[in-house]
Amino acid sequence: MVNLVAAQRPLMHGLMKMAGIRPYTVEIDSGTVMSFWVPSETISKPKKKDEKPEIVAKPTKPTVVLVHGFAAEGIVTWQFQVGALTKKYAVYVPDLLFFGGSTTDKEDRSPGFQAECLAVALRKLGVEKCVVVGFSYGGMVAFKMAEMYPELVQAMVISGSILAMTDSISESSLQELGFSSSKELLLPDSVKGLKALLSVAAHKKLWFPNRLHKDFLEVMFTNRKERGELLEGLVISNKDVNIPNFPQRIHLLWGETDQIFKVELAQNMKEELGDAASFQGIKKAGHLVHLERPCVYNRYLKQFIASFLASINEDKI
Repeated sequence: MVNLVAAQRPLMHGLMKMAGIRPYTVEIDSGTVMSFWVPSETISKPKKKDEKPEIVAKPTKPTVVLVHGFAAEGIVTWQFQVGALTKKYAVYVPDLLFFGGSTTDKEDRSPGFQAECLAVALRKLGVEKCVVVGFSYGGMVAFKMAEMYPELVQAMVISGSILAMTDSISESSLQELGFSSSKELLLPDSVKGLKALLSVAAHKKLWFPNRLHKDFLEVMFTNRKERGELLEGLVISNKDVNIPNFPQRIHLLWGETDQIFKVELAQNMKEELGDAASFQGIKKAGHLVHLERPCVYNRYLKQFIASFLASINEDKI
């Protein structure tokens, strides 16, 4: 029987290519590769079927990197944002390790290792500076990359995420949501489990036939062992938490009914981050704010990026 989610992939890929991005695989080192969607003009067009594209140019527009969350790969997560951004920006959409075609034989499962691989890959793609947009798990990777590579990350937009998953936040959030572990919540292995995840992630109840839920589980929840290890690598002790002094501007763009990382967490984080941080809530949207209210989300996202880039240009004058 045809998997309906897998069958949609050629259409999704066609839409991404129409928007101006194409797939490319970056070898980080021996044993580690990261798959990307990159601006079409930066890579060659293969003349033969088995020929691989090559990097031919650096991005000429300001660069925006979209970093996905835990339940889906890059272009599925950001399907409504890519086309809204590619006219003015060079858009890069990575798949983090153990998502999409990205993999490693290294044992490190920390957000710091994801951030390191992402930074290396971006530099190999010719990216020198970028604005990073991170959602959920991708937001934690984005925070780490900004901390480790301030010369690369100019600014961040973070949605439904936190600086680090402490054991107290993890325990209280899961208890409130009614799940025994982050693996039970974020790595469902049944239609019932996926429905439970969607019910807490969305503002309104989403209805899909069971067949579609089953197909989504088969396609999007691969590499279960490694992803379980990624979840274990997320949680740190409260005593190990330190708030970096980020030089970047950080915009927290939140669904006001987010049940996983509540708006109060975002507002507290804004205070902890200081003057460089700003907060904006989106009504009638939950954790999946970028999918539930894409038009509003895109408008606020573009406003922030344009404002930030304008401020940089003013500083140069």
